[in-house]
Amino acid sequence: MTQVLECVMLICFGLSWPISVYKSIASRSTQGKSVVFIVAIILGYIAGITAKIISGTLNYVLALYVFNLAVVSVDLVIYFVNRHRERKADLKQAPSQTQTNERINLNKGVQQYEYAN
Repeated sequence: MTQVLECVMLICFGLSWPISVYKSIASRSTQGKSVVFIVAIILGYIAGITAKIISGTLNYVLALYVFNLAVVSVDLVIYFVNRHRERKADLKQAPSQTQTNERINLNKGVQQYEYAN
């Protein structure tokens, strides 16, 4: 009975992870994601797999742990891909320091010209 309940728990969690992966791919964003949370979940699944192996209960429940671990790991990879994409977009939008300095110097020149006249 305990294995059945554990299996139900893993199925419920297992249903949510593919949805999370889909949303991460579709949104192309890290909004609402926590890398610490994802890593904690991964560590939990690794602990569960390790417990199953140590106890010698190699059954269908172990397969659910492995499946969930794989899907959450994919979500972690997508998180870093999306974060890289966001940082790259931020760099494109932000003016470079050289451009900013040129604008400041240009504005100073205009102000000096206005004061001289």
